[in-house]
Amino acid sequence: MTILDRRSKDLRQLVVSIVEVERRGHIGPAMSLIEILRVLYDSFLNYRPTEPNWSDRDRFILSKGHGCLALYAVLADKGFFPKEELPTFCQPTSRLGGHPEKGKLPGIEASTGALGHGLPIGVGVALAAKIRKQSYRVVVITGDGEINEGSVWEAAMSATKHKLSNLTVFVDYNKLQSYGTTQEVLDLEPLADKWRSFGFEVEEVDGHDVNALEQLMKRLPINSQKPTAVICHTIKGKGFPFAEGQAEWHHRSRLKEEEIVAMYECLR
Repeated sequence: MTILDRRSKDLRQLVVSIVEVERRGHIGPAMSLIEILRVLYDSFLNYRPTEPNWSDRDRFILSKGHGCLALYAVLADKGFFPKEELPTFCQPTSRLGGHPEKGKLPGIEASTGALGHGLPIGVGVALAAKIRKQSYRVVVITGDGEINEGSVWEAAMSATKHKLSNLTVFVDYNKLQSYGTTQEVLDLEPLADKWRSFGFEVEEVDGHDVNALEQLMKRLPINSQKPTAVICHTIKGKGFPFAEGQAEWHHRSRLKEEEIVAMYECLR
């Protein structure tokens, strides 16, 4: 089991601070994402927080938009907007909605939440880079339940056809959807072979192992003629033992004070 270091705990504390006021949010899906996002923004993506529309920036799309609590925490940590804005989450005048919206918050490349849309958008953005001879890279994170959507696989075929080696898909494979396991709802296995059959180079990694993620990202693209799919084995609710692997923590509303306190206690 991967042990969380201080930085991973600090980012989770930011997530708790986001939900503390309104007492609701997709906590479980955010917790499985944090290390992937952390390494992307610490070590891989090229970006300028004070110039979010810089033309040569790498493009990141969180296709599983319901995991936005983790993205908001990382973007605030990186200076795209003030951390003091985090507690406004889901309030009427807030820029931080239950799903991310392009044009409202700096650092958001696409409005996502209707599942299955992020990879098709990413394919278009990556193809545009090729046509315009720009060097930016495109990264998309999908949920495992999300890839039940047929649009994901249509986009995958297109990515392979156009040899989009500048495109990487990270699958947050926590094996738990909103109301049950992926195996029960619609079994994804053999997942790596599925992506290979669509023409992707495929890697698998512990999605909470920061060192393993860093080493893998240094090797991207894996193949100069193909897009890459990285299957990240993660735990829904990671960091909170009472929430780990529990479908009822996919989304929580009316969080109790003792639940907020318990989350903070896990991150001391």
